[in-house]
Amino acid sequence: MWQPGCPAHSRTVLPAASTHSKQAGKQRSERNMETSQAHSSERMSTDLSELLKEATKEVHEQAENTPFMRNFQKGQVSLQEFKLVTASLYFIYSALEEEIERNKNNPVYAPVYFPAELHRKAALEEDLKYFYGQNWREEIPCPEATRKYVERLHYIGKNEPELLVAHAYTRYLGDLSGGQVLKKIAQKALQLPSTGEGLAFFTFDGVSNATKFKQLYRSRMNALEMDLATKKRVMEEAKKAFLLNIQVFEALQELVSKGQENGHPVQPKTELLRTRNVNKSHEHGPAAGKESERTKMRSTDSTPTTSLVRWIMALSFLAMTVAVGLFAM
Repeated sequence: MWQPGCPAHSRTVLPAASTHSKQAGKQRSERNMETSQAHSSERMSTDLSELLKEATKEVHEQAENTPFMRNFQKGQVSLQEFKLVTASLYFIYSALEEEIERNKNNPVYAPVYFPAELHRKAALEEDLKYFYGQNWREEIPCPEATRKYVERLHYIGKNEPELLVAHAYTRYLGDLSGGQVLKKIAQKALQLPSTGEGLAFFTFDGVSNATKFKQLYRSRMNALEMDLATKKRVMEEAKKAFLLNIQVFEALQELVSKGQENGHPVQPKTELLRTRNVNKSHEHGPAAGKESERTKMRSTDSTPTTSLVRWIMALSFLAMTVAVGLFAM
């Protein structure tokens, strides 16, 4: 502060120096804040699980708001479309798990190798046997879009195994998260047995606590040794995985709209399933008979005039599995 007796120019010099000091302090504070933000951003950029979640955020937020999910939440899904979806998932998981086994000792995948906890092929085989019978391998269709997805999985497993984690993350954690909600919806909507037949895909016997397991899986992912360039490729592959799923759904929609399944009309397959359930009713008594009768009623509703509409409803099952699952990761 200026005091009497001081030179007159001191009145201006001291305040000017004070202003300069304040400005310098403000600049230092801004630089410190920028440095802190940069360090925070750098830390986030090294977290692969967070990078994948952020990279796929937009696409699964879009899927989350589709009419498909809203319809499925209302239980508007038919048995026939559910069977076709299960068949395509079988081909996808068979390819994915074949390549996982090929790379189970590879450092780019080994830390996230959890076959007992996550692998779905055996569960899908169980579901397909329930839906299609003993000869299910000859009955199930594999549309072109599903084959392309399978080809992509085999390609990266053999040539770019570092990208395999993108598909495993997208599918397994999605199924483990959103799939548990969908299990209850599907069981009620399709009037499937309360004992769980047809829903093995959703049952993870090797995971006692889904939340803790997902935390473990993410920590293992984050421990994978990858440079930033590789992580960016994994992010792009995760988005591609989502798009491949969408293409599969669209192909199955076209298949149902044409009334075809594996080159044959859809209705005979429904009749085969219905007949098999009726036979089971004789084997297992009145309780099973009531269950098969409910399935029969559900199957009868799948008429050609409503197949496309019902497929749109069923499509929500897969969109929701990926979208809700990823959103919950």
